[in-house]
Amino acid sequence: MNAGLIANLRKQCDGPRDGALLRFSLGNALLAEGEADMAIDELRRAVAFDPTYSAAWKLLGKACLDAGQTQAAAEAWRSGIAAAAQRGDKQAEKEMGVFLRRLEKTSP
Repeated sequence: MNAGLIANLRKQCDGPRDGALLRFSLGNALLAEGEADMAIDELRRAVAFDPTYSAAWKLLGKACLDAGQTQAAAEAWRSGIAAAAQRGDKQAEKEMGVFLRRLEKTSP
């Protein structure tokens, strides 16, 4: 159970420590609890704070996929690939490319 962690992270939101890492951590904890829709909201806030945060884009894509939002997952991974390329994060760029190709193969 991540309930305590989620509550602690939520307390820090909108305070001086609010930012991409806090929102990413909260989104990750929510996704681990099966709360994909809430995770999506927090991960969107994370990439709003830092549009080049490739790990947040990658997790946002997964959260969207878990929520059945395949188009949003593809868009997140495309944005994440661009962000990773901009940062020189080759591993994240490669991983999201694989996820995107898999998704495109299974989508009509």
